[in-house]
Amino acid sequence: MSVRQSLLAILDQGACYGYQLRAEFDRRTGGTSPLNVGQIYNTLERLERDSLVAKGDTDAHGHVFYAITDAGRTEARDWLAAPVARATGTRDELPIKLALAATLPGVDVTAIVQTQRRASLAHLQELRRAQRSGERSDGDPSGEELAWLLVADALIFQAEAEVRWLDHVEGRLTQHPPRALELALETEPPRRGRPPKATAIA
Repeated sequence: MSVRQSLLAILDQGACYGYQLRAEFDRRTGGTSPLNVGQIYNTLERLERDSLVAKGDTDAHGHVFYAITDAGRTEARDWLAAPVARATGTRDELPIKLALAATLPGVDVTAIVQTQRRASLAHLQELRRAQRSGERSDGDPSGEELAWLLVADALIFQAEAEVRWLDHVEGRLTQHPPRALELALETEPPRRGRPPKATAIA
């Protein structure tokens, strides 16, 4: 998630102070990825350093307002117009955990998958309940409600995909006897540098 561009996109509507930016970000994203105030002010300092925002007036309560510059407006609009680049490889703990577990002796990977599936299904049911409770009965959501529903939909699709992937993993595991997957420690010292391209995931 790009906090930098998200704040710029909000500031494109008008000058805001830090707490106000946090409230606007939560309001527009359904409060599913809350930002702390320290993170917002650190980002604002960097944006000011990069001439993307400028410090403006201070109100009677001591709130310092930040206004977007032309350069900041360009960056915000470029970000909104560009596709989100997905990283190659994964740092997601679950596939890493299962990949390691499958190669370790004495580990029941199927049990790990089943435990995870139960947890993932419970999480999915919780998301669906939250989504239903957030939907208006007249089917005409406000801007805030629609923003929350969009994020909730994404979380539900991700959870559904995880459950399907776990079913797929279990199917793969049943095709191989557990001992066939175990890897002993290499006795030769590892070579330095990047792994060969054939084994790296592009």
